Amino acid sequence: MGRGTAALCLAVAVASSPLCQAQQGALTPRSNSGAPGGAYSSSGTVSQSGTQQSGTQQNPFQGGVTEGKATGGVMSLSLDDAIKRGLRNNLGYILQSVSVKQAGGQRLQELQPLLPTINGEAKIQVSQIDLQAQGINFAGVPAIVGPFQTVDFRASLTQAVLNLPALRNYIAAKHEFEAAKLSVDDASDMVVLAVGNAYLTVVADAARVVSVEAQVGTSKVSLDQAVSQHAAGTAPKLDELRARVDFQTQQQQLIQAQNDFEKDKIALARAIGLPLDQQFTLSDTVPYSELVGIDQQAAIQQALDARSDVKALREQVKAAESSESSARAERYPAADIAGDYGDIGITPGHSHGTGEVAGRVSAPIFEEARLRGDLKVADAQLQQRRAQLNDAEAQVRADVIDSLLDLQASAKLVEVSRSNVDLTTEALKEAQDRYAAGVSDNLPVSQAQTSLAQANDQYVGSLYEHNLAKLSLARALGRARNNYKTYLGGK
Repeated sequence: MGRGTAALCLAVAVASSPLCQAQQGALTPRSNSGAPGGAYSSSGTVSQSGTQQSGTQQNPFQGGVTEGKATGGVMSLSLDDAIKRGLRNNLGYILQSVSVKQAGGQRLQELQPLLPTINGEAKIQVSQIDLQAQGINFAGVPAIVGPFQTVDFRASLTQAVLNLPALRNYIAAKHEFEAAKLSVDDASDMVVLAVGNAYLTVVADAARVVSVEAQVGTSKVSLDQAVSQHAAGTAPKLDELRARVDFQTQQQQLIQAQNDFEKDKIALARAIGLPLDQQFTLSDTVPYSELVGIDQQAAIQQALDARSDVKALREQVKAAESSESSARAERYPAADIAGDYGDIGITPGHSHGTGEVAGRVSAPIFEEARLRGDLKVADAQLQQRRAQLNDAEAQVRADVIDSLLDLQASAKLVEVSRSNVDLTTEALKEAQDRYAAGVSDNLPVSQAQTSLAQANDQYVGSLYEHNLAKLSLARALGRARNNYKTYLGGK
C-alpha cells in the first residue's frame, strides 16, 4: 500500500462519520512530483480539474479564528499545545459550538406555549359616537354623543392547561439540544484528528527534509569522486555527468521538500488559529511505537458506547419520535384559561377595577389535510433518523475495523521500509567502494542512490501512516480528545 492509498483510505473512513458527511477533505493527499512516494498535506483539496481549492470550503476543521498577534521570536509548539489551540480556535469546533446556542434558543421557544403568558396594557381612548349611524334617532336625543374619554390599565394572563402537541414539541427540542451538545463533543474529536494530522504531516515533512539533505550530501560526495577520477583520466566523462545529474536531482527534491514543509506549517497554523507570520518549530517528533493488544469486538462495542456522533443521532431519533407523537396529538382537545384584571374609568381618579376569567376547550373538527400532512412529514423524518442511526452504527463498526487493518498494515510497512533503508544503505556503500576501486563505473552508485532516496521516503511515509492510523483509531473509538497521547505513544 503506497502512502497516498493508506492516507486517503484513513481520510475516507474518518470523513464518513455522521458529523462529517458534508466535511470530507480533512485528510487529503497532495501529490509531490519532485519526490518518490509523494507527500501529504492537510492544506486543501484538489478538484477534478487539478486546481487547488480552499480547504475551508470543503471542511471547516481545516480553518481557524486567528488568536493574538505574532511575536518576534520562534515559538516551540508541542502536539498538546497545538490541540489545545485547536480546541479554542478551530473553525469547525466554533461553528458546532454556536449551533448549541441555536438549539438552546429553539428549546426555549418550544417551552413558552407551556408557560403562563402575561401581558400588560395601558390605554387612553377618546370616543365620539354617531347615534343616527347606529339606527338611533329619537326626538330630544342628540345625534352625536361625545367626545368622551376612557382610561384603562389592564393585565392579562393566558395559561395552557392541556396542550399535548406543545408538550411533545418541547420534549423534541430538549432531545435536539442534547444532540447538539453531543455533536460538540464529537467536534472536539474531529479537531484532535484534524490538528493531529496536520502536526504529523509537518513532522513527516521535517524528517523528509533531513533525509533529502543527507541524500544531497551523499550525491555531492559521489560527484566530487567522479570529477576527481575523470580529471585523473581513470573515469569517463559520462560518470561525471551522471553524478552531476544525480546531485541536481537531489537538490530539486530538497527544494520541493522544504516548500512542502513550509506550506504544511501554514496549514497547521490555520487549523489552530496561529498567526501565519508567527515563526514556530515543533517540539514533538512522535517516534515510532507499536500499538498492540486491541480486541476487535471489544473495540467495536466501546466505540458504539462512546462515540458522541452516534449518541447525538440517538437523541435525534428520540426527538423525531416526540415530533411524530406531537403530530398525532394535534387531533386531541386542548384546554387553557385566560383572564384579565384592570382599572377603567373616565380618569384615573374616577375608575373602578374590572376583570374576567374564562376557560376554553378547543379541538379540530375538520382539518384533515393539515393533520394528515403533519403526521406524514413527522413519520418520514422519524424513518429518516432511524435509517441514519442504523447506518451510523454500521459505519462505526467499519471505522474501527478499517483503523485496525490500517494499523496492522502500516506497522508492517514500517518494519519493511526500515529494513529497506538498511539494505539500500549497504548497497550504496558497496557500489561506492567498487567505483573507488575502479572495478565498475558509477552507474550502480547512481542506481543505489535512487533506491536509497526512495527507501528513505517510504520509511518517512510509513511512520506518518502508522501514527495517523493510531490517531484515527482513537477517533473511531470516540477517545481522541482525552486519549490521543496514549494511542500515539503506543501504551
